[in-house]
Amino acid sequence: MKRIIHWFRRDLRLHDNTALHEASRRGAELVPVFILEEALSAGVDVGAARLAFLLKSVEALRLELRRAGYNLVVRKGKSDELIPALCRETGASAVFCNKRYEPYTVRRDERIAQKLSTMGVEFHRLKDSVIWENREILTQSGTPYTVFTPYSKAWKSRAVPAPLPSLPPETQSSTVYQSDEVPLDPWIFGHRLNHPVTAGGEVEALKLWQSFLAGPIHHYEEQRNFPSINGTSKLSPHLRCGNIGIRRMVIDILKARTASNPMQAKNCDVFLSELIWREFYTQILSNFPHVMRHNFRREYDALAWSDNEEHFQAWCVGQTGYPIVDAAMRCLNQTGWMHNRLRMIVAMFLTKDLLLHWQRGERYFMQKLTDGDMAANNGGWQWSSGTGTDAAPYFRIFNPTTQGQKFDPQGKFIGQWVPELVSLDEKMIHLPWENPLLASRLKYTQPIVLHEKQRPKCLAMYAAIKVSKSS
Repeated sequence: MKRIIHWFRRDLRLHDNTALHEASRRGAELVPVFILEEALSAGVDVGAARLAFLLKSVEALRLELRRAGYNLVVRKGKSDELIPALCRETGASAVFCNKRYEPYTVRRDERIAQKLSTMGVEFHRLKDSVIWENREILTQSGTPYTVFTPYSKAWKSRAVPAPLPSLPPETQSSTVYQSDEVPLDPWIFGHRLNHPVTAGGEVEALKLWQSFLAGPIHHYEEQRNFPSINGTSKLSPHLRCGNIGIRRMVIDILKARTASNPMQAKNCDVFLSELIWREFYTQILSNFPHVMRHNFRREYDALAWSDNEEHFQAWCVGQTGYPIVDAAMRCLNQTGWMHNRLRMIVAMFLTKDLLLHWQRGERYFMQKLTDGDMAANNGGWQWSSGTGTDAAPYFRIFNPTTQGQKFDPQGKFIGQWVPELVSLDEKMIHLPWENPLLASRLKYTQPIVLHEKQRPKCLAMYAAIKVSKSS
């Protein structure tokens, strides 16, 4: 009997899965495979929360496949060794998978393609995690977009492909191959998790998505910037694992928009723009892979960043003396999650108040976030630090105090995560240092830097690069 392997990666679902759909149409026995990469136990940016959510999602996939009559084969090791070995073991004539866009995964896939080619095995990599990939949307001069607004306009001008049908149930008994257990505790990979992680898998993702479509999406623009309000989708971990298909989401948004009044339609558009930002940063990573190790704008590689380790550690643990920054960092450390507005605030504070390199924050986020995604995380940090794709953004500097006052006006979020300040009123909770005696009694740290003094230092640091470039 002919056999075909579908290699699950960031596509842990049975519905709207491009490579899985194509593999199932070949009329051969389908062998679903997932590789627990050896790299999960190493690397400076490996995160326990992200790994735990991935493992939960793989286990949920295994159960869904079993209900459909398939047996998921799980192996631990290096995929560029295990995929060829599995082809020999199963006699598979082809391997299907969905594309990854990180530079190191692209190189790995090329190695696998070469090995399978020498074995006479087909290797098909298909687009699935994005609507439009790296060079499908180009400027009139044939180059990749590096500014979001025109990219978004070009993206929206194209028809979105329809979602694909689900994997049909297996009608014959599948061959059973040796499979490793899916470890649900990330400690097996050497990473201790100190907080629970939400349920993963396609069923949970669709439940969360339907709940968001039923209400919050219609108020998204008004509520998305307030961390004490449940106004965001919380779907980013599911999107990263591929527990839900991007085509399904976009088509659902367009349908909701059509059935809405003008204000609700505007809110749908704002949420759609967030998904387009995700694709924008993916194509930036694909077309400009140097951003993985360097600034998008290479002249900023010469920035004179601070190396103050005490400042970095204070930022990490939420002891900077700025309530909204500290609340955000403590929330991240205790939940693996951070609201998007807070990500911008703490990133801006690290780079433009503490003057520390954005790569330090980028790496810390990848270690802590359940939804840590290389392209989106890198793009967000470079946007905040002013080294990314914007034309001249270095002078965009958030004031952490006014950001807290604007987006947590009553201090509800701050009070939840900085209990030292919970007894303060909505004015003083943002400015505890204005009453030194009170601050001392509350045992809350004094600001480790003064924003009004750091802002001109930051501007001067960036301006020095501008002067050097023009001279």
